[in-house]
Amino acid sequence: MKETFVVHPEYTARASALKDVLNRFSEVGEMVMDGERNTIKKATLDGIEFSIKKFKTPNTFQSFVYRFLRKSKARRSFEYASKLIEKGIGTPYPVGYLERFGPGLKDSYYVSLHLKYDLDFRVLNHNPRWPDRTNILQQFATFTFQLHEKGIHFLDHSPGNTLIKKAEDNTYNFYLIDLNRMRFQSLNLAQRMRNFRRMWLSKTMINIMAPVYAELHGTTVDEVHRLMTFYSRKFQKKINSKKLRRRKRQH
Repeated sequence: MKETFVVHPEYTARASALKDVLNRFSEVGEMVMDGERNTIKKATLDGIEFSIKKFKTPNTFQSFVYRFLRKSKARRSFEYASKLIEKGIGTPYPVGYLERFGPGLKDSYYVSLHLKYDLDFRVLNHNPRWPDRTNILQQFATFTFQLHEKGIHFLDHSPGNTLIKKAEDNTYNFYLIDLNRMRFQSLNLAQRMRNFRRMWLSKTMINIMAPVYAELHGTTVDEVHRLMTFYSRKFQKKINSKKLRRRKRQH
């Protein structure tokens, strides 16, 4: 079986120990998330905490696609995280990835430094009275503007993929996770506003964020507000319709 194991130059000295952890993934580490698609564990080496994401084994067709036509999710996660770091965008620091191939891709793992954070964006969706919520949302609008200005189109820009850590002087740092779907391109205003659609923004959240983005972009608040609302509501309607159809099928 062929293997590809890549480690960031800063962690070369720990490559052997990391490889051993990956080889014994089912036996070692602390479970963080055991999902239908992916499994995440936390492992500690020499006092350093690492997050390890094991991707779901692809079906036969997908395994050949990842073997010959497309980079694996693990490799993309590592390479995209490295690009984000280079561009000054927050993400858990990329450490390495492992791919195992038979005729196609069998297993793949992505390793990053474990990030201790205070909340993720979902908390802001579900808790309108969350302390300092307005300030966090304003700073998130600035963060997303910077993301777009640097030519980063994060296709999975969603509440669960944005971790938030409080810094000093009521400032907040934002970290993106689940990075394997990303493009690096220039974005017009409509594309930028569409990129907010998965954040599941309420009317109040849009009212807070639109003026910040508009000022930074040099566009009228009305235009930013209109587009942000249009794409957000269109996406929410689509998801709610799918849920309704699913419930009808179940009855």
